Amino acid sequence: MKSRTSSAKRFVREVRAELKKVSWPDKKELSAYTGVVFISVIVAAFVIWVMDTGFTETLKFFLK
Repeated sequence: MKSRTSSAKRFVREVRAELKKVSWPDKKELSAYTGVVFISVIVAAFVIWVMDTGFTETLKFFLK
C-alpha cells in the first residue's frame, strides 16, 4: 500500500500536468465570457423575480 504522502505528491504532479494542457482564454475572450455570464445572471434573476411575484399574487388572490 502506498503512503499518503507519495499519493498526494503523485496527485499534485498529475494535476500540474493536466493544467499545462488547458487552453486558457486571452484577455479579450475572458472579458466576453464575463459579459455573457453577467447578462445571463441578470436575465435569470429577472425571470425568477417575475415568476415569484406572479406566484405570490396568485396565492394572495386564492387566499382572500
